[in-house]
Amino acid sequence: MGSTPHEPVMVAEVTELLGGRGLVLDLTLGAGGHAEALLEAGVERVVGLDRDPEAVREAVRRLGRYGPRFAAVVARFSRPPVREGIDGALYDLGVSSMQLDRADRGFSYRLPGPLDMRMEGEGPSAAELVNEATEAELARIIAAYGEEPRARRVAAAIVRARRRGPIRTTEELARVVAGALGARRGGPHPARRTFQALRIAVNRELEELETSLPRVVALLAPGGRLVVISYHSLEDRIVKRFLAGSPELRVLTRKPRRPSEAERARNPRARSAKLRAAERLGEAA
Repeated sequence: MGSTPHEPVMVAEVTELLGGRGLVLDLTLGAGGHAEALLEAGVERVVGLDRDPEAVREAVRRLGRYGPRFAAVVARFSRPPVREGIDGALYDLGVSSMQLDRADRGFSYRLPGPLDMRMEGEGPSAAELVNEATEAELARIIAAYGEEPRARRVAAAIVRARRRGPIRTTEELARVVAGALGARRGGPHPARRTFQALRIAVNRELEELETSLPRVVALLAPGGRLVVISYHSLEDRIVKRFLAGSPELRVLTRKPRRPSEAERARNPRARSAKLRAAERLGEAA
């Protein structure tokens, strides 16, 4: 794993909202880019969570110089280990660059590797889902989680292909999807939505988010802030609905904040990012 992490998304907005606070929970630690920025912005202590043990090891290696101000735990964000009142919480949702860039993790349609996609390395893989789910179930997953309008065509192509032999690699699946949908010159890869859908299904990402949000809000001290960065409409819809419906929160972002044009040009991962924030009601201590 490389020693230089990818640029964290919307770091200026995150530190503006959470900088200088006491205890902040980074629920999607990754390589620690946001955690480092928060520590540099005067946060007293950051506790980072990640489902991926490799991510936690990398973050601990990078941020060990902060001593007791930083701690990291391998955990799902639906099961936060912190029991005390926290002053801030951050989610940076979706798959991290460090996972996409590792071909052996199987997240990327652009890199050859085993069709895995498991963040924790446990449970059924994407290959098992692709080779064992019914055509109807595959179509449902690809339509619901990938928002792919031609999901039934993709599912039918996958089922035809697997009759000839199991689909075991990212290359094989990307080729099947591209063959079913065709490719537009200069457009996004035709397998992009299918890979997103399978990743979400394998890791139960939306269920995790829906479970996590109320549990994390319950940990916020009065005046504590919740910041969520999402990258597609499924995540953003869950966050927007939760913030609007929570009687414990005051929404700070009437409309989601977006990265600057300069950041979108500089950092491809930021292009679809939306940031929403809220504050726990009640008087801060």
